[in-house]
Amino acid sequence: MTRELEMDDLQYRTPAFEQALVSLPTPSANASGDDAYWERVRALYHVSDRLVNLENGYWGAMPEPVKSMYAWWTERINHENSLWVRERWARAVEALRAEVAAALGCEADEIVLTRGATEAMLALIGGYRRLRPGDTVLYSDLDYPAMRHAMAWLHERRGVEPVCFSIPEPATRENVLAAYEEQLRRHPRTRLLLLTHLSHSTGLMMPVREIAEMARAAGAETIVDAAHSWGQVDFRPQDLGVSFVGFNLHKWVAAPLGCGCLYIKRGEVGAIDRYFGDRDHAEDDIRSRIHTGSPNFAAWLTLPAALELHRRISAAAKGARLRHLRSLWVEPARRLPGLAVLTPDDPTMVAGITAFRLDGKTSAADNDAIVATLRDRHGVFTVRRDGPAAGDVVRVTPALYTRAADVMQLVRGLEALGAGHG
Repeated sequence: MTRELEMDDLQYRTPAFEQALVSLPTPSANASGDDAYWERVRALYHVSDRLVNLENGYWGAMPEPVKSMYAWWTERINHENSLWVRERWARAVEALRAEVAAALGCEADEIVLTRGATEAMLALIGGYRRLRPGDTVLYSDLDYPAMRHAMAWLHERRGVEPVCFSIPEPATRENVLAAYEEQLRRHPRTRLLLLTHLSHSTGLMMPVREIAEMARAAGAETIVDAAHSWGQVDFRPQDLGVSFVGFNLHKWVAAPLGCGCLYIKRGEVGAIDRYFGDRDHAEDDIRSRIHTGSPNFAAWLTLPAALELHRRISAAAKGARLRHLRSLWVEPARRLPGLAVLTPDDPTMVAGITAFRLDGKTSAADNDAIVATLRDRHGVFTVRRDGPAAGDVVRVTPALYTRAADVMQLVRGLEALGAGHG
């Protein structure tokens, strides 16, 4: 006989996880510069010290307590195999959905779990059905490559005209809003707008609500890529003022790789096609808008642990700490000749990710060479990112385990670059 699914199954805690919750204090209101507190957080991680890793935007390393839960679920799923999954997965995944929705601050029937933000975003973009031949779809150079490609592909799928434009450099709230206003004026048949909440390339955080309101007034709906924002920025989907959002859980919430979700505001699911004609769920059920097949069960079952530790530290404290670490290197970097920091200091326009460019160094080869110099001569790991129309950049992304001394090591490397002797 099938056993009832008990929440204790999902909330099972290893000794390492229990100890972490007991030993980690709640951060204070001004914890951003409290290095003693962040040393306690750092102690939760087991990461390589071969280099100072300032490339933490790819995905987030799991803290050891979360990793212990992932190992526990991996063992259990492999031990029981289909005995557990066939009997219990259908109810387990609904409990997981409810956990993620509660963390997001929305209803469970407004989200569905995915294997990442890219999967969620491609389902939203490719499935958006309120387009007619000759309509315009609008996106920018700072959007993620896979999403830009999908927007361009809508020409083949829907017969629309894709338009890509460049975000101004240096960016400010005023000139970003003006750029979107101008593009909507120039393209009055725009019916779909892609917005990236926090750019993967430069770290620029868009004023999504204002732009979405502008687009709505012009007759366009907005799909938001929140792959990099949720977890290092404290917000709910409703705060963005849009109906369609793709999220990652394996970046700043530090769940295992392969965890994301798709959000569709209640009442708006009809705007998105069923996923390849899915018939497993009803026409008005968001679960028919994605079909992942067999996910990494253990990864998804680790979500309650990742979310609980995320709540203990809090998105507000994470965001404040990451901005603090950013400021430690950005303030001296702005004084270096020939170096441009590509995000403003306006706290509404930036979080922890920021990129820089050296004068005249715009190619992939130029920026790969800068990354190599910082790595090989100064012991700091960064990454080149393409996308911005003005040229490639070097992206700097601290993590919660990053120390102030780590970002100062980057500053010394930048000073050496500026002095011309790398």
